[in-house]
Amino acid sequence: MHNSSSDPLRGMVLMAGCMFVLPVMDAIAKYMATAGGMSPGQITFYRFFFQLASVLPVLIALNGMAAFSAKRPWVNLLRGAIHGAASLMFFMAVKYMPLADVFAIYFVEPFILTAMSAVFLKEKVGWRRWLAIAVGFSGAMIVIQPSYEIFGLTALLPVACAFLYAFYMFLNRAIGEADTPMTMQTMAGIGGTLFMGAALLIGTSAGEADFEISLPNSALGLGLLVVLGAISGYIHLLVVRAFRMATLSVLAPFQYFEIIAAVALGYFLFDEFPTPSKWLGIMIIVGSGLFILWREQRRASPAQSIAEAG
Repeated sequence: MHNSSSDPLRGMVLMAGCMFVLPVMDAIAKYMATAGGMSPGQITFYRFFFQLASVLPVLIALNGMAAFSAKRPWVNLLRGAIHGAASLMFFMAVKYMPLADVFAIYFVEPFILTAMSAVFLKEKVGWRRWLAIAVGFSGAMIVIQPSYEIFGLTALLPVACAFLYAFYMFLNRAIGEADTPMTMQTMAGIGGTLFMGAALLIGTSAGEADFEISLPNSALGLGLLVVLGAISGYIHLLVVRAFRMATLSVLAPFQYFEIIAAVALGYFLFDEFPTPSKWLGIMIIVGSGLFILWREQRRASPAQSIAEAG
């Protein structure tokens, strides 16, 4: 998607920077859940609450009350709720598992989204991409298997997160661009906050420790939660800006920089480092994801024949 602000190089630099910063949000969540003793459910609530609180003044300044004028408000609130549930699964996973493991398993999301688009939107996906999806899931299993032996069903939380986020992205693709990114960001923030508020109340009443309601017990904790929400909100807006400068095919590979950042943060902050077998799984996942992206770009090419698609 090129326009008057097209600048692929700046878009790539911006996207790369965003992908290196995003895992800081998850490192904060892990720190607050372990050293800070805060439940993942409460952290997820603060993530959306402070995301909304930090970006809303900017959104209103840029768009006025039109930021709330969604043409499809209920769909956007549903997107926010799904995003909230996905974030909850991710933050629960990072509480118990190494950051790099969670990120690696989570990156089955593009495979799930491709499969959903084929089944429900009837997008053509040929045997090569189906094979890449299968290979990508095998890479995820290499990462999951030792984690499952240690953490049990918790090791499947990143897969649940990937399914939910793929559904979130699927809704974006299915409903099109009826609303502006600013409006979608605002409504999704409201939906995520409301969903997590309800989840906290239900989880606490059920006696689930991972949904315990609490306030930050220090100024540092409060500051980190504000930073977590601000990263979530503003990095999303910067990613939207990056996509206005360069095409999806140029920027999408940079999403795998998140794994590099997660490995570095896990090593320096939590003394975590992937084993050789997990590195193998990570490389298989990344390779399969890049192959699917390449095939989708070829399929989109006008010169590409229908017989070769997929």
